[in-house]
Amino acid sequence: MKISQRLQYINQMIINDYEHIWDCCCDHGLLGAALLKRNAAKQIHFVDVVPNLMQQLEHKLQRFYPKPTIKSDKSDWQVHCTDVGQLNLAEKQQRQLVIIAGVGGDLTIDLVKQIVERHPEHNLEFILCPVHHIYKVRMAMQQLGLGLINEHLMQENQRFYEVLHLSSKSLTPISPVGTMMWGADQQLDNHYLESTLMHYQRIAQGLAKAQLSASQQAEKTFVEQVIADYQRLTPQL
Repeated sequence: MKISQRLQYINQMIINDYEHIWDCCCDHGLLGAALLKRNAAKQIHFVDVVPNLMQQLEHKLQRFYPKPTIKSDKSDWQVHCTDVGQLNLAEKQQRQLVIIAGVGGDLTIDLVKQIVERHPEHNLEFILCPVHHIYKVRMAMQQLGLGLINEHLMQENQRFYEVLHLSSKSLTPISPVGTMMWGADQQLDNHYLESTLMHYQRIAQGLAKAQLSASQQAEKTFVEQVIADYQRLTPQL
């Protein structure tokens, strides 16, 4: 299967020397296989909760990437059929990267929160590419004490994606609307900003009624804040 542009970009973002890379919610393992092919880390971990997928993936890995019988410079691999949030990472002194891509924003937040809470003494790095609720994800990552290493805006199949590279050691704050990702492609930036504002303005219109429940009022306040934050970007782009 051909690797998507989004996964290709994530692959290209990984330039540091890692001892462990965890490809979480890995589905068919396309990203992890690309990392294996170029020996991106000593150990590539494939993690997903679906038993059938993991079984099929393990058979493919055994066929195309047989484990070395003697010590070599090639990446080793391991398959984990488990809930990503329950992962036990390698020893804290080992450099490791956790990748979570292609799942919703709420699930992304939940998984990162569990991993951070389970490994309070680890220096953690994450690459995240959620498919929804990126503003909410950014705010949550801020609250978890993560900082920004890099970020990128891209479009694939008429959908926009933000890719975030975060670290528990970085002191660069995470902006809820992004900083580093703007400016590489003016047309893409403007299209994304316009699309995002229209999305939240439609939500705001749906909440513009006289009687709101407490939860709806909280959502209305949140949406108004999101719109204001994105509108502040307009003069800069």
